[in-house]
Amino acid sequence: MTFLALIAALAVSASSATRTAAVDALRASVPLPAIQFNPPPDQIKGPSFPIATVRSGHRIALHASPGGRVVARVGDRTEFGSIRVFWIEEAQGAWFGVPAPELPDGELAWIRDDRFALDVSQTHFWIDADVSSQRLELHHGDRLLDRFPITVGSPASPTPLGDYSVTDGLVGKGLGPWYGCCALALSGHQPNLPPGWIGGNRMAIHGTPGAIGGATSHGCLRASDPDMISLFARVPLGAPVFIHA
Repeated sequence: MTFLALIAALAVSASSATRTAAVDALRASVPLPAIQFNPPPDQIKGPSFPIATVRSGHRIALHASPGGRVVARVGDRTEFGSIRVFWIEEAQGAWFGVPAPELPDGELAWIRDDRFALDVSQTHFWIDADVSSQRLELHHGDRLLDRFPITVGSPASPTPLGDYSVTDGLVGKGLGPWYGCCALALSGHQPNLPPGWIGGNRMAIHGTPGAIGGATSHGCLRASDPDMISLFARVPLGAPVFIHA
């Protein structure tokens, strides 16, 4: 079964109504270090990132430029069933530039600032992944919350560098053993897949039953299941992910 088929089968698990239960089940299945899961305080120092959530029942157009041609129309759910949340990377007048999987890596989709269709808020969470040192960091404002080792893309299928966002949170036995406990799907794509690969081209940060470290993946970032559970439990949809060398 392909990666896309696997995660599409878990659409219900990705919904907001089941996310808390899914995280509770994950905590029970894998030993975790002492982690604070309480909501963060209201006053946070450091960067914050605006995010736009498509309101229930609404559809919006993705434009190639502010006011430009429409490249896609999307609803309130992603193709994998998650609530559709965009990181607003840029703003120009009444337009938001957002990373979206419907466009190639490095290009922003532009959506109109329509508060009838969008709920605009912010997050202080962000992820920094360094493929050279094979380390991933979770930040909250100017605080470093966590740092752990990861496996990165091989020389033949290197992890694409760039700025992305979290589009989906996926858990469940249906993922199969290849993706460990869970996965955070990203807005980016892998353009250098190996011959014969049938798992789709979406980027993700996911767990694994194997060893961690080295450059052996097909582009995704792999973490141990305990580290992945910690990340999954805290990172909201729409959080930015900065991947660099």
